[in-house]
Amino acid sequence: MSDRIAGIFMLIVSIAFGITASSYKASFGDPLGPAALPVMLSIPAGLLSLALILRPDPNPAWVTGAPLIRQIATVALLIAYALLLEPLGFLLSTFIAVTLLGRILLSGWAKSALSGAVMSLILFVTFDTLLGLPLRALPEALS
Repeated sequence: MSDRIAGIFMLIVSIAFGITASSYKASFGDPLGPAALPVMLSIPAGLLSLALILRPDPNPAWVTGAPLIRQIATVALLIAYALLLEPLGFLLSTFIAVTLLGRILLSGWAKSALSGAVMSLILFVTFDTLLGLPLRALPEALS
């Protein structure tokens, strides 16, 4: 039953995501518009959620213990990242998020921090410079 519950939830989110994204309009950027990627992601997500609904695991088990705590921490971290992205700027918020995600995945502090620094720089250059998506690099107070 848990697979079907997850599948129904994912199907609802996928449909809402696709409908919301299809209304995005922008006068710059990709000729397909900003809706193309989110709509393209919502379609396979919806299909995979249907697979969970129609062909669930015959013997599913709920996650418990430390893995459950790590999953909850990851979701909380992603929500916090979305909320802190604008006030902290892309570089700092991405560094913090990747570093903490590394710790959630049981990596050491040094490796997690190094990954956070490298990923925040690579992603910033990719989105801001290569893709032309304007991002605030630093916190509002420093800009």
